[in-house]
Amino acid sequence: MSIALAILATAAVADEKKTTKTTTQNADGSSTTEIKTTTSTGTLTEYVPGTTFIMKETSGPVTYRYGKTVTYVTKSGKAISDDEVKTRIRVGLPVSVHYLTEGDARIVNKVVIDD
Repeated sequence: MSIALAILATAAVADEKKTTKTTTQNADGSSTTEIKTTTSTGTLTEYVPGTTFIMKETSGPVTYRYGKTVTYVTKSGKAISDDEVKTRIRVGLPVSVHYLTEGDARIVNKVVIDD
């Protein structure tokens, strides 16, 4: 039977950021850490596919790096094809991004736009 010790850290800011980190202490003394994705909302201010993704948030402009794969979807969950990304993702668009933090870098892995 494993002994579970969960440490929950949550950060919330006006632009709806949420990060959750859970560490579980296993019976054998090892630990498992799960880091969940942070979500942030704002307006896209600079965008070059695969290169530049800058979003204006309540705190000001925030630069994101691209992850190995980035998924683009609508709020209803419909995947956006590569061809649609070229025409639908543009400067001035309100977006939500799901990202992980590596050091000081925010690595975007999912972009959500209106339907």
